[in-house]
Amino acid sequence: MGGHSIRWTATVWKTLCPFWGEEYQVHLPPTFHTVAFYVMDEDALSQDDVIGKVCFTRDTLASHPKGFSGWAHLTEVDPNEEVQGEIHLRLEVVPGPRAPRLRCSVLEARGLAPKDRNGASDPFVRVRYNGRTQETSIVKKSCYPRWNETFEFELEEGAAETLCVEAWDWDLVSRNDFLGKVVVSVQRLWAARLEEGWFRLQPDQAKRRRHEGNLGSLQLEVRLRDETVLPSSCYQPLVQLLCQEVTLGAQGPGQLIPIIEETTTTECRQDVATNLLKLFLGQGLAKDFLDLLFQLELGRTSEA
Repeated sequence: MGGHSIRWTATVWKTLCPFWGEEYQVHLPPTFHTVAFYVMDEDALSQDDVIGKVCFTRDTLASHPKGFSGWAHLTEVDPNEEVQGEIHLRLEVVPGPRAPRLRCSVLEARGLAPKDRNGASDPFVRVRYNGRTQETSIVKKSCYPRWNETFEFELEEGAAETLCVEAWDWDLVSRNDFLGKVVVSVQRLWAARLEEGWFRLQPDQAKRRRHEGNLGSLQLEVRLRDETVLPSSCYQPLVQLLCQEVTLGAQGPGQLIPIIEETTTTECRQDVATNLLKLFLGQGLAKDFLDLLFQLELGRTSEA
């Protein structure tokens, strides 16, 4: 998830119908695009095999405010589609001695997919236009490489309509691994003359394959929850109110804690209690908070 937030379940041995029943909470970066679940076949002697995957885009998760719950078909894992990250480019049309020239500056990249065993990649970039290919240098062991290299191509009449920028992971022994690409419209550049920014790397659509339904299904419950953290001063009135409630708890149960209990669902009540305990622990009132909860529970028991 986001290339860096990774969690692993336990291995269920010798079965085609595994059950895990595991739950994870993962903090994702604000810029994340997809959440992927990979089903692996663990091998003791050789490299683990990838059976298939399930992907959810940020938009898909956002369209299910109460979360997604159900079965999802596994899809084939194509190395040419396993891309992530962004590349920083500066593209411009400049005058040339015979014809205008297309200048492409490859500046840097971020969040590239780690393709090597060391958890990184050895990325370089290929820039293709009108049958010509130029390459940057190789940056060793990095998913956040910097190149700051510039390439130029002549914009001849009837030339290609798109510029292709490809990111690759260099391998000394085996085949280079595809990291993603960006395709830019030259016609759009003609109109803008200059375009600079971060471009999201895209998979190689030409090699896309799907065997949906033939690889099995994965039952999931996934919920995306946005958390906005404000400056601590914004929370001070609430903190004072909660502390006052706990401090006066010995004089009789107040109303704030019961209101919180009544307005929260069973699913999130444990999270609320845990966060309140952390808050009062920081204020030196953890014992008073637990005593107040005990009094409330004891009162209910007596009434029953």
